[in-house]
Amino acid sequence: MPVICRFFGIVIRMHFDDHQPPHFHALYAGGEVVIEISPARVLAGSIHPRAIGLVMEWTELHRDELLDDWALAKDLQPLVPIEPLG
Repeated sequence: MPVICRFFGIVIRMHFDDHQPPHFHALYAGGEVVIEISPARVLAGSIHPRAIGLVMEWTELHRDELLDDWALAKDLQPLVPIEPLG
């Protein structure tokens, strides 16, 4: 599962050829959440609420890039790193 971004101890990953809806995984302090890209919402898992807030802010800023990476992942193509928050 490629890492597409890291910020404030949060690691953002996306699986190749993953199930719908378009989403990514955010890992923080031993926890993991699955975040739908549009609308930005938690689909599963749990991490610290402050980290979820940062991930949601980052998602809003990079929605188009996340959807572009999702399309690449569906085609089993290399993903493009996305700028971190902050």
